Amino acid sequence: MKLSKIKEILPALENVEFQLENGTFVPEHFHVTEIGVVTKHFIDCGGTIRNEKVVNFQLWNADDYEHRLKPTKLLNIIKLSEEKLGMEDAEIEVEYQSDTIGKYDLDFNGKTFVLKSKTTACLAQDACGIPSEKQKKNLAELSVNNSHACTPGGGCC
Repeated sequence: MKLSKIKEILPALENVEFQLENGTFVPEHFHVTEIGVVTKHFIDCGGTIRNEKVVNFQLWNADDYEHRLKPTKLLNIIKLSEEKLGMEDAEIEVEYQSDTIGKYDLDFNGKTFVLKSKTTACLAQDACGIPSEKQKKNLAELSVNNSHACTPGGGCC
């Protein structure tokens, strides 16, 4: 989800709720402790230099059980971040504590924001020799070496 999309959604909400893909809710007393821009400048395994930029939200649970972040407050934090950091309309990445700091993509299901698990991938599959799609073989066309074939009663299995 891009920053512009969350800014479009927030005014229509009564509460800000985040939920993991497995259905577990982030406790309602969470804090947004950071909003920032994360830039990643790297080289992939194929030798291509790349730049990625995301807007980063960090969610944190404290023992402040009375805390409730309202949509207008989050919108104000976003606007201040845009003003002070010169943020672009980039994809949002959410950091949230699990066993370690997890990084999630953000989606919206009509009621809650959903933290979607991120995965790694090879960005230079052509350079690594990884086929883009699993090759399909017709089993009827495969040759069979009958001298090594297992037959009922043959004692091979």
